[in-house]
Amino acid sequence: MMKRVDDDAPDRDDGHDAAIEWWLQEKAGDIDGERRIAFEAWLAADPANAQAYADITEMFSEAQGLRRARRRQAHGVRRTWWAAASVALAASLAFFGWHAEFANRHPADYSTGVGERRMVTLTDGSRVELDSDSAIAVRFETGLRRVTLLSGEAWFEVAPIASRPFVVEAAGGTVTALGTAFDVALQKNGARVAVSEHAVAVASGGERLIVETRQETSYEANTPARTPVSVAAENVAAWRRGALVVEDRSLGEALTILGRYRHGYVFCLRASTCARRVSGVFSTAEPLTTLREIEFFLGLRAIHLTNYLIFLTE
Repeated sequence: MMKRVDDDAPDRDDGHDAAIEWWLQEKAGDIDGERRIAFEAWLAADPANAQAYADITEMFSEAQGLRRARRRQAHGVRRTWWAAASVALAASLAFFGWHAEFANRHPADYSTGVGERRMVTLTDGSRVELDSDSAIAVRFETGLRRVTLLSGEAWFEVAPIASRPFVVEAAGGTVTALGTAFDVALQKNGARVAVSEHAVAVASGGERLIVETRQETSYEANTPARTPVSVAAENVAAWRRGALVVEDRSLGEALTILGRYRHGYVFCLRASTCARRVSGVFSTAEPLTTLREIEFFLGLRAIHLTNYLIFLTE
């Protein structure tokens, strides 16, 4: 799954993902003033953060030492060094990405890989369709049907059983079905909920609101959900027909979603790049083509160190 710098400050559960983002921002010259204070606070917040940053720095220091030792050799050798460094970084990212993915999927009852969709029927007759690179855990009890969205996105068609509410837990909030079909997607620090039939009750941050048919809302962990807004029926769970619908979202958010559909990593060299707004309808079947379309519309340039590792710059 792709990783990216999508907001002003890295905020990831995986310390190595954040360490890589801080390292890239440092090299891009983006860490100064308040950013420097935030960076130092992140280092001090957890010994694991400092260790993760040291690991990334050491890896590149060793590569730079190799480059200095061969500086006088032919240009072709220098190109070989860059290729080797790129492969080393890609391998490091792959390892840490695998570690994070394993942590998310370990408690899962159902999951999908990159580029895979899966429909499952639960024991109560409810149906759940998992988008690419997604996972859920199911915990049914006598008086409650509980599903936790661990990663990615899922569409739910709930079998009505009045005595056993159907609740989806996601990013610290809950979505309770009110005889309905709806979609839940994890986002950075939160979740998005869209309803295609009937209604759901969304609870987050100590407040509860109702989301009706063809409406959607979103929330961050421990904060109230936003007032529901209208959404076109065809845009609810558009991924089920192979479409990625992006409406005035940051590039970072778009890359987060696109990242579920291909193996590899995309970084913004500057945080301001991933803060730019994107709108459009793209194909999930051809993520690299989608990425090129976004690059063109935003006037960006992609640096392909390998097919697995891409940097975006303006």
